[in-house]
Amino acid sequence: MSQLIDQVFAALAHATAIRPPVGGFPHFAEALRRAGFTHNYWTLPSGQSIVVTNAGGVSIQGPVSATSPVDIPSFDRDALIAAIRADQAGTTTFPEFLTGAWQAGVVRYTVDFAARTVAYFGVHGEEYVEAYPPVEIGPA
Repeated sequence: MSQLIDQVFAALAHATAIRPPVGGFPHFAEALRRAGFTHNYWTLPSGQSIVVTNAGGVSIQGPVSATSPVDIPSFDRDALIAAIRADQAGTTTFPEFLTGAWQAGVVRYTVDFAARTVAYFGVHGEEYVEAYPPVEIGPA
């Protein structure tokens, strides 16, 4: 593994460790922002994550929502918001969140750590953008 991969995985481990179970994403994202992450691009249902940092990018294979050809669900903004809120409430795991986003018709999403936004996209260009609040976290 490269030094960048080691740094990315160390930052992900730290962010996961400090993430509170309820309303944790802003804490997770702030830890990654402080570690030099600029963007995170997810592709569904393949579960591929591209992490972009000030030092370069890393591709990470995440949880897969479909393993064979499937019809892409129609974009359902309300179902997506329900999946986001369930994650925020701590009632779902991250793989369950990804499955919920996929079932809501999300084919990709982008986290912009500087802007503190997450943009979700459907196959026909549908888009839902949600901002998350700045938070204070302790030192790394």
